[in-house]
Amino acid sequence: MDGMRLLPEDSDVSQLRPSAATDLISDDDRSVAADSWSIKSEYGSTLDDEQRHADATEALNYRAEYSSDKDEQDGEGVSSMLGFQSYWDAAYADELANFREHGHTGEVWFGGDVMENVVSWTKGLCMDISKGHLPNHVADADSEPVGQHEKEMSGWSVLDIGTGNGLLLQELAKQGFSDLTGTDYSEGAVDLARSLADRDGFASLKFLVDDILETKLDKRFLLVMDKGTLDAIGLHPDSPIKRLMYWDSVSRLVAPGGLLVITSCNSTKDELVEEVDTLNRRRHAACQAPGAAGGQEASVDPPPFRYLDHIRTYPTFTFGGSVGSRVATVAFLRN
Repeated sequence: MDGMRLLPEDSDVSQLRPSAATDLISDDDRSVAADSWSIKSEYGSTLDDEQRHADATEALNYRAEYSSDKDEQDGEGVSSMLGFQSYWDAAYADELANFREHGHTGEVWFGGDVMENVVSWTKGLCMDISKGHLPNHVADADSEPVGQHEKEMSGWSVLDIGTGNGLLLQELAKQGFSDLTGTDYSEGAVDLARSLADRDGFASLKFLVDDILETKLDKRFLLVMDKGTLDAIGLHPDSPIKRLMYWDSVSRLVAPGGLLVITSCNSTKDELVEEVDTLNRRRHAACQAPGAAGGQEASVDPPPFRYLDHIRTYPTFTFGGSVGSRVATVAFLRN
């Protein structure tokens, strides 16, 4: 159990997760990786954009409010090769070759049981929202059912960011969702996802090469799924700034009244909720800043996301007298 740490929660089952220290890379390894993605950056060049960098740097002050318990770890510069696009390009090149030669599907991130659990639980949330049923802590006078005349799952537009081999979308299709799009910044992943979808009878699934941090998508979706993408971003050496870019992009992609569902093995439910609260505070502060667009009206805009629910049925285990799980899945409602 070395390298595992448990974060307490008030009344919910807390989550135990592996330390990223096992994935530390040396300066030499990082230099090699940097050479491989300098031509085609894994997240695009952002530090040359002075305005974006200034905005992100200012916002880091808010991020520090919820990450104080990880200051020691962050200060050590913990990162992993999983944070680089070069890693995923190589991984999916191998998986695509194995598929073409042997028909292998490839790795299912977090495992098949977690994926099926996420899909069935998410479908239940979508059905509840379509009928106007929200938890008491979320429901208010301004909440309206999504797609009151589209209560079937086919009425939900779905985006899977960092889709990998696309199997999550296949599971969603089995549950009745039909407007399904998957994006990944690795061309190899998209090629593999398309090949698997064609082989398995899901030719209607759409897959695009797109970087969530600099997305070119101009459509909003009622359901946005993230199964491990935020984790990978968090393992990049520049993760604090890139996580802020992630939230800015996701805020634009989720339609009002829609859902964002994040599955993570690197963040607990409480940490994800705190990260969203930090985003909300940052947006609120930006609206109130002198010269902000919209004047005082902008200051009363609702926060981008509200915590809705989380999966409570993942297998648990006991360590050091505490109960924990290795995965967290949390749903947020877009205001």
